[in-house]
Amino acid sequence: QVQLVESGGGLVQAGGSLRLSCAASGRTFSSYAMGWFRQAPGQEREFVAAISRSGSSTYYADSVKGRFFVSRDNAKNTVYLQMNSLKPEDTAVYYCAAVLTSWSGPYLREVEYEYWGQGTQVTVSS
Repeated sequence: QVQLVESGGGLVQAGGSLRLSCAASGRTFSSYAMGWFRQAPGQEREFVAAISRSGSSTYYADSVKGRFFVSRDNAKNTVYLQMNSLKPEDTAVYYCAAVLTSWSGPYLREVEYEYWGQGTQVTVSS
């Protein structure tokens, strides 16, 4: 089992940047594929980005492609989401998620993830 704790959210002006971090407990972090999701008020949670166990494969939602970048440091048990050129529509609670897997690729569907963090608020002002 793994516990996830997100940090790095906050208030930023449109066009600005934030870096979210997700720290995982446990000694087998490299066995987990990781993902980032977000949920805006009144909307369903949606996929943002995913990264494979090794970090060699990543995948992004079209809405963030070219602006957001996911990475991980397995030695630090941490996954990151670098968010650039932020827009007001990026405002949401951002969640990281993990799935224990032997597969080398990223996971794109919310239902595939087993563990979730508590979320961190990102607010982008216009």
